[in-house]
Amino acid sequence: MKAQHTLLLFTLAAAFSQMASAQDDSYGTLPARPFTQDFQARGIAGLERLQEDSVQAACNHWAPRSVVQALEQAQLAAIKFPADGKFLGDWKAGEKIAQKGGGMTWSDKAGTENGGNCYNCHQLSKAETSFGTIGPSLNQYGALRGNSPEIQKYTYSKIFNAKAYNLCSTMPRFGHAGALTEKQIKDLVALLLDPESPVNKK
Repeated sequence: MKAQHTLLLFTLAAAFSQMASAQDDSYGTLPARPFTQDFQARGIAGLERLQEDSVQAACNHWAPRSVVQALEQAQLAAIKFPADGKFLGDWKAGEKIAQKGGGMTWSDKAGTENGGNCYNCHQLSKAETSFGTIGPSLNQYGALRGNSPEIQKYTYSKIFNAKAYNLCSTMPRFGHAGALTEKQIKDLVALLLDPESPVNKK
């Protein structure tokens, strides 16, 4: 039994070593081919969405930690903060944004206000019975962290571009991509931090 266990470990180690050292460019481009071959521009959904930027390339392929850290720092430096220095909006408007999932599809008209679709990945309000678990629960977010200027700025930054803190986060870059406006992000910050928000009610 011990010999079989040792053989399995050696086999796994060899497999991972082979994957790490693979230099075949077609390996990285193969998964993208169906998208570039079969997708067509339609309405407001253009093919430019299929083009990788440096962040996506680093996460879709392998990148050394030094590159990942440099890209995270660049993403953090590129966050656009509100000119008025205020991060809190209206939590009631934020709840509507969190519930709304529409926007940016080929059937939407240009200029249509997008939703955040936050409940698709997170638990926020305890009263909401339908929510995703891809992201961590945000219930009691403000109650646990407080409402300091530093927390407000961090929360705004995380919604604007989560990849500034974790390059390969699955959370969309809402502000960076222009998916949500400054006002919408402020409203979501208020949803997470306002003591009166259902997120912070016990």
